[in-house]
Amino acid sequence: MKSCVLIAGLLAEGETCVREPHPSRDHTERMLLGAQARFDRRDDGALCISHLDELELGEVTVPGDPSSAAFWIAAATLIADSRIVVDSVGLNWTRAGFFRIAERMGAVIVGDLEEPGTFVAEEPVGELDVASAPLEGTEVTADEVPIAIDEIPLVALLGAFAEGETVVRGAGELRVKESDRIMGVVEGLGGLGADIEATSDGFAVRGTGGLRGGTIDSRGDHRLAMLGAVAGLASEEGVEVTGFEAVSVSYPGFEADLERLLAG
Repeated sequence: MKSCVLIAGLLAEGETCVREPHPSRDHTERMLLGAQARFDRRDDGALCISHLDELELGEVTVPGDPSSAAFWIAAATLIADSRIVVDSVGLNWTRAGFFRIAERMGAVIVGDLEEPGTFVAEEPVGELDVASAPLEGTEVTADEVPIAIDEIPLVALLGAFAEGETVVRGAGELRVKESDRIMGVVEGLGGLGADIEATSDGFAVRGTGGLRGGTIDSRGDHRLAMLGAVAGLASEEGVEVTGFEAVSVSYPGFEADLERLLAG
């Protein structure tokens, strides 16, 4: 919706301003900035754009998707003696919420994540070097959720292996994604042996050190399908994912990449 408002603002007379309660993904703003759009960032957090007759945009490099990379990063963190290097991935700070949460839990993620608050035309691209590590529980607050929204299910998975409790609050938007991801995560991971319960706007996971395994229903949701696959890699008995074909919605090559990594 933010993108639609900003693009409409290019055609409107005067200024069009957007105010957000918390920062969210800024790919549209960066591309418009690179196309010579006129932005004004106010002290009150408002982002204003003015009328423009013509956009001038040169060559654009599209980084690897951080949300897709997050599943491999979670897998490398959870599986003992693992190490993985993800290259050409986007390091935009408005997409790095999961990486910072995982680091806070103890994950070893080495890379040049962009400094929070940066606003430039370029999308930062680089590599992340990840190794397995013991984890501790954490609390994810509402202001962290918008820049980690698609990876919140992975926080639950990390929490199942972590020491202590992991709590996510302010993630009610997950109930209206491709599926009700809060219930999908709670019922799915619970069925695999996790000690997890839903709240109105999130969940709480009490780490048990691992997962037994079993079957998880993707509910036709690509994120839950990939969550089940990663959970299977880290579980004792493996996981069967019902509706695994849903991964093709955002990551058609997921299964091939999974097989390649396992073969390596």
